[in-house]
Amino acid sequence: MYPEYRKVKNCAAEANQLLSTSRTMEDIFVLSTKRNLKRLAVTYTNNEGKLKKYKYSRFRKHAFEIASILSNFMIQQPKNVPIVLKASNGPHWGEIFWAILMTGYKPLLVDARTSKEGTENLIKQGKAVAIITDDNFSYDVPKFSLRDILEEKHSYEFAPNWENEVIFCSSGTTGDVKLMVYNGENLCHQILAALDFADTTKDLLYPKSMGPLRVLAMIPFHHIFGFIATFLWYFYYGANFVFVRSLAPSEVQSVSQKCKVTHVFSVPLFWDSLAQGLERKKALETPAKQQYIDKLIGYNTGKILKEEAGPYKTVQKVLQSKLLGTKVRYCISGGGYLDSKTQTIINGIGYPLYNGYGMTEIGITSVELSPIVELRLKGSIGIPLHGISYKIKPTNPANPNSGELLVKSPITHIREIIGGVEKETTLDKDGYFSTGDIAEVDATNRYYLKGRIKDVIINADGENIFPDELEIYFKKIAHVNNVCVLGVDQKGSKNQRIVCAVEIDNSISEDEIEVLKKEMLAAGQDLPKGTKITEFYFCRSKLPVANNMKVKRFVVKKGIESRNGDYIPFDYKKEVKSTRQFSSEVVKEILEPMRKIFSRILILPEFKIDDDAHWVDALGGDSMSYVELITTVQEEFDVIIPETSYGKLTCVNDFVEEIMKLKSAKK
Repeated sequence: MYPEYRKVKNCAAEANQLLSTSRTMEDIFVLSTKRNLKRLAVTYTNNEGKLKKYKYSRFRKHAFEIASILSNFMIQQPKNVPIVLKASNGPHWGEIFWAILMTGYKPLLVDARTSKEGTENLIKQGKAVAIITDDNFSYDVPKFSLRDILEEKHSYEFAPNWENEVIFCSSGTTGDVKLMVYNGENLCHQILAALDFADTTKDLLYPKSMGPLRVLAMIPFHHIFGFIATFLWYFYYGANFVFVRSLAPSEVQSVSQKCKVTHVFSVPLFWDSLAQGLERKKALETPAKQQYIDKLIGYNTGKILKEEAGPYKTVQKVLQSKLLGTKVRYCISGGGYLDSKTQTIINGIGYPLYNGYGMTEIGITSVELSPIVELRLKGSIGIPLHGISYKIKPTNPANPNSGELLVKSPITHIREIIGGVEKETTLDKDGYFSTGDIAEVDATNRYYLKGRIKDVIINADGENIFPDELEIYFKKIAHVNNVCVLGVDQKGSKNQRIVCAVEIDNSISEDEIEVLKKEMLAAGQDLPKGTKITEFYFCRSKLPVANNMKVKRFVVKKGIESRNGDYIPFDYKKEVKSTRQFSSEVVKEILEPMRKIFSRILILPEFKIDDDAHWVDALGGDSMSYVELITTVQEEFDVIIPETSYGKLTCVNDFVEEIMKLKSAKK
């Protein structure tokens, strides 16, 4: 074994210290902070734009101070019950998380963007007694803002009374919100799952002597992927967490460059966006520069030799300095299907991008670890981590290496809560958990995800079609933000028709929309036999996404099948309605120009503007743009809209009727 790998193996072996403890959440916190007191824990940008940093010693001190404050707030409340933590990633998220446990409560981790109704439902289901959040809603349980907690005076008389359970919410991609309960034993085993990392890689985890380890804290910590792969593993090993103020690409790239981030973990959408952006910028370069980039990608992906690559190191440094910086050592994509083209581009520019697998129910159970680029490009999720077993439950007896993925693991959640009712985890007689994911395994024991069983489309020939594999044909088209391919039921048939819903840029022009339609249809013709798209739809707003990761196919399916108007067929032509007291013939000459005015001022494609859509509530307009709207309407139609009508005219039809009345009065 090479010296570097030996150092990494010794570093990973530090997880074995957990085996001699009671394996509780308290043990994880105490061991982690004690071993890493002098290491840098947090880097973030404050409100003045200045970079701030502090060590684990201060992190530990903050956690105890916050716990003492929280214990005073909760003095009248029962212990060993949930407190909702509804907050975005930030420098104090981890401190508050540990403080909740110290105070004797179970953290129930919730997406900061969850609606009031959704949050109330989670409070009710989890039987939470309080919520910590900075949202603007009020609830039936005590609410504490992060700001109030951080500004309150603390007491050093506080003595921790540790709780040992953490509760996660399922992503909701299947329609059912479930709460998964983990205990300290589960999460100690999740840390122990890293024990074999050093057998394959020296870049995912390593000691301080081999360089800094700075993790970009981008994936939300409330999600199992962000909590384990970013927060828990690296908290135990004393990494430096780098926080961004927003997930805007420019902010992520700027912070990553400035802070010299070494580890970037995100979802396929992020990596797709990075790859597509690079391709678009490349298209604007000279042929000579394009060739240099192609050679760099060719060399880094094993397609050409070093002698053929030219000044690849210089090209790589220039490209990386404009993206995530030049210090990135390890990248992981998780939470969904990863496009092979994206995999090639990201690895090609020198960012080693690996695939991983996990679920809210089972934690993180595998990551491709091999430094061999050819293996990474195959898109495998690797082999099971230390202490974890996989097996395939074939869906077709003729192919025993493909079917539902089953997982046996000490990490799997101990209980689940559905509708406020707790029940034990469902396992088969051999102790395996059914994931609901379709996977394949090869001769090297590497696993490859194909998709969710519930998402599989059965075509006219009775074959199984995996929508993730079709979506990649459309994601590369300009102005396409997101895509959802799904099967829609047909009356009187077990087979489904294959449809595609697309979310596009708001800034796209009507002419560009026509070009996009043609490109979508052309891409559809390139699909394999038996997988042709029968219908294409535009989505009026954004496609519904769970945890910024996966499109909620069941929501899209429901919308298309119910024809609720959120999804518009490509051949959609707006009819001129005979609204109110005016005939369609009279209205047409006002209605169509009015739609164009709305489209121009709101910077929205015309198809996204329904004639009855409210200027503010449905279309996102504001008072300033409303003033511009009134002025434009008066100029283009040569009318004076009375001030008494301001604010009462809220949609296209309102303005059309008002203009018709004003013009009739002139005659």
